[in-house]
Amino acid sequence: MKEEIRQAQGERPVRLPKVLLAAAECTPLSKTGGLADVIGALAKAMKKLGVECRVITPYHRVIKKTYATQVEHLFQFYVDLGWRHEYVGVEKLELDGVIYYLIDNERYYGNKIYSGGEEEGEQYAFFSRAVLESLPGLDFCPDILHCNDWHTAMIPMLMKVQYAGEMQGKLRSLLTIHNILFQGKQHPAFVKDVFGLGDEWFTDEWLMMDGCADYLKAGCLFADRINTVSPGYAAEIRTPEYGEGLEDILNARAGVLSGILNGIDHEVFNPGDDRFLPAAYDSLRREGKAICKKALQEHMGLEPRPDVPIFAMVTRMTEQKGFDLMQCMLDDFMLNEDVQFMLVGAGDEHYENFMRAAEGRYRGRLCSYIGYNEEAAHLTYAGSDFFLMPSRFEPCGLGQMIAMRYGTIPVVRATGGLRDTVREYDPFTGAGNGFLFEDFDAWQMRDAIRQAISAYPNKVMMDRLIGNAMREDFDFEQTAEAYLRLYLDMTETIA
Repeated sequence: MKEEIRQAQGERPVRLPKVLLAAAECTPLSKTGGLADVIGALAKAMKKLGVECRVITPYHRVIKKTYATQVEHLFQFYVDLGWRHEYVGVEKLELDGVIYYLIDNERYYGNKIYSGGEEEGEQYAFFSRAVLESLPGLDFCPDILHCNDWHTAMIPMLMKVQYAGEMQGKLRSLLTIHNILFQGKQHPAFVKDVFGLGDEWFTDEWLMMDGCADYLKAGCLFADRINTVSPGYAAEIRTPEYGEGLEDILNARAGVLSGILNGIDHEVFNPGDDRFLPAAYDSLRREGKAICKKALQEHMGLEPRPDVPIFAMVTRMTEQKGFDLMQCMLDDFMLNEDVQFMLVGAGDEHYENFMRAAEGRYRGRLCSYIGYNEEAAHLTYAGSDFFLMPSRFEPCGLGQMIAMRYGTIPVVRATGGLRDTVREYDPFTGAGNGFLFEDFDAWQMRDAIRQAISAYPNKVMMDRLIGNAMREDFDFEQTAEAYLRLYLDMTETIA
């Protein structure tokens, strides 16, 4: 990509677009899920490509606890949300060359990142308004405002409806859909009040969906470009099965919809230099992986058996992630196969309780680490043999990419980004990097797991699989290059 830019610059002057990423969370500042990882990695990768890319995000309590002494106060003002007259503090923080603008308001961001329900709708209505009102005062004038998920999806509509003719209305907008299931649906009277919108917008043609005003629908209607986090998911969300009611809009706007595959930060996820691992290894020298497996078994109370395959999940424990399939087949799996199982995750209470009970039944063979711990996650990726992702749908999925980086073979359902990244292993050609099943079906999942189990004793086959997996390149730099092409296209910087 850098060479393409240099060639274009040789033909005529090129100014790379300036980008402001607006998101509810962002690593290393705040994180509850994959959205934060993507925003943090994209900002870092854009810097390497020479693009001036900054982040604007709420000044959450968790950020204040860590970075308060490093933050510079820029300015403050007030915004109105219906009858509410709310303080907005705009702070600035620079870490590792990336600049972050932090929107401060203790009432909205002094507790949880996501408050739930109407309170959460108000949290991010405030954030959307604060972002737009802060733009004229920033020491940075972006060409593109890159919005992410429903929390910022009202911004493109507000830009066109309420800021037309002002500097905010002249910016280009991009909306990235990380998960279309979550749309920010709120009572229409509430949305009308907090955004000051007229009655004409609260129809099925515009904001209304299932009797609610839908933040994400607004973004899909008004953003200049829309993208999602894998090519496969971009195709899936145009169908009734996966579109969650927005498929007709996305089909109507198919010309501005694209899919860009997420990546992972190879500096963070690197088995050759991972501070959480007892031994380093790479695709050519893999002795350290066996040491990591032994350490995983010791630390997590699993029987110290190098001969048994470890299946693992590092995940949110939700229906989307296939936990109803897990409930259907876990006992069959543990009773009839000589395997171990390792889980790191948290989520729905009934799934957590199910896994706690399973650990009691299969102690020494199954470990259920309820919660999230970075060290436990890294050790699980490195010390396991197979990584299970039986997702009902998966916009991109990072777990399968991280697992392959650590030489752990994915067993996944063929959907969204999982289909884009995992290729069925062919024992005749030696090609492929994992095992897949097509339908959201427990028996199909069991068959894919049994394929993996049958491959495990075959050293030649496993060596090929591990080599193929570890040679995959999911570095976020490739993702950033694809976003830069999209940014350039949006601003018509390069014809």
